[in-house]
Amino acid sequence: MALPVREQVKYWGVAAAVFMIVLWYLGNVILPFVLGGAVAYFLDPVADRLEKMGASRALATAIITIVAVVIFIILALLVLPTLVQQSLALFEFAPKLFEDLRAFLTTHFPSVLDNTSALHQSLKTVGETIQSKGGELLQAVFSSAMSIINVVMLLVIVPVVAFYLLYDWDNMIAKIDDLLPRDHAPIIRQLASEIDKTLASFIRGMGTVCLVLGTYYAVALMLVGLQFGMVVGFVAGALTFIPYVGAFVGGALAIGLGLFQFWGEWLSLGLVAGVFVLGQVIEGNVLTPKLVGSSVGLHPVWLIFSLSVFGTLFGFVGMLVAVPVAAALGVIARFLIANYKEGRLYKGLSGMPKD
Repeated sequence: MALPVREQVKYWGVAAAVFMIVLWYLGNVILPFVLGGAVAYFLDPVADRLEKMGASRALATAIITIVAVVIFIILALLVLPTLVQQSLALFEFAPKLFEDLRAFLTTHFPSVLDNTSALHQSLKTVGETIQSKGGELLQAVFSSAMSIINVVMLLVIVPVVAFYLLYDWDNMIAKIDDLLPRDHAPIIRQLASEIDKTLASFIRGMGTVCLVLGTYYAVALMLVGLQFGMVVGFVAGALTFIPYVGAFVGGALAIGLGLFQFWGEWLSLGLVAGVFVLGQVIEGNVLTPKLVGSSVGLHPVWLIFSLSVFGTLFGFVGMLVAVPVAAALGVIARFLIANYKEGRLYKGLSGMPKD
């Protein structure tokens, strides 16, 4: 006989409270394990496909690990130094951008912007502040990140955790399934399957979309000749994870930089805008439908809200778990609504079947 609803709510409430407390007090400690688990979850379908091709789980895990190490080395040697260099150069170049903007406004709108106006002084102050504080800000962010994700955790613990979790993934799922309460196991399996489908569609799909779009934007903008094209591409690709934000921020940043670099060269400026227009066409008509699908069920507002709340409460770890928690809550909410609509409270006496 199943436990009464009141008892079930109590137990699940305690479990949720324990989860929040662990995140609150052990966020920095469990960070490498959360990252390792995310990597293993992301790569599990690849390992499954290699197994279907005839490889053992150990061989599949070894192949994935070797490929990942090679990609990491290539990125560390070729991409990261250029990205850091362009980021620092962008902070140094910012005062000239604001100086050009001030000169443009002074030329075309002399009555609005003169040397004594508040807007003129504000632009000058912003440019000087970015130059003086930009490098310090970047260094502070880097130092802060390293204090949270130290080199040992990043280079040793995360790959080791990901390797062992990926190797034992199927066994762990089987053991967890064996611990499920028998009365509720079918429903839990159904909900877990829907949550996994949602996460797989969103995280794996959007992760691939971010990587493809970020690479496309960076390469295309650099080929067009835009300064700091790699930085713009990296920002646009990373923010694509949040619906509509990546295209808006990346496009505004690229076109803003292009206005100062290509002013008067309308063909080059048009190519910069065309890069983002083509990127949005590819994302909306090819990448997102093929890799993410239309049945994810994570509304953009709900996603942004969950990222904001968990990021504020639990920091970087909270942002990592925000999407899985949002997906789980969304699936559970849809399940409860479906059951509510089948019940007497919703249908009333008139809607209930008659004996």
